[in-house]
Amino acid sequence: MSPPNASRESPRPADLCRELLAALAASDGRRRRRMRDTTPDRIGLGIKRALLEAAIAEDPARDAFEGWLLERCLASPTPVSVGATRAMALEILAEWRLVAADPAFRRWLDGGARSDDAA
Repeated sequence: MSPPNASRESPRPADLCRELLAALAASDGRRRRRMRDTTPDRIGLGIKRALLEAAIAEDPARDAFEGWLLERCLASPTPVSVGATRAMALEILAEWRLVAADPAFRRWLDGGARSDDAA
């Protein structure tokens, strides 16, 4: 399913995932500075990173991206819960839809997703 308000300028999921993968550095920087056990954060970011890398490698079509993410959830490896994979897949899908709906978010990603939190 294409994101709402998709235009000819909407990125392919693999292109967006490449940009989102670069933006994970800021999340990892925040995680390392927290004064608590960040193991759950590390696990979630690892799952998201794996999904993004798979989307880059497999390059699903725009109209098949949501189904592709669902297939990844259902094929989740044994040590990773389907629920955790689903949560990260839903986050990626929301970000993909946001790019189509919000030009400012797209510009931020295109500009390298700069953050003061980057490590």
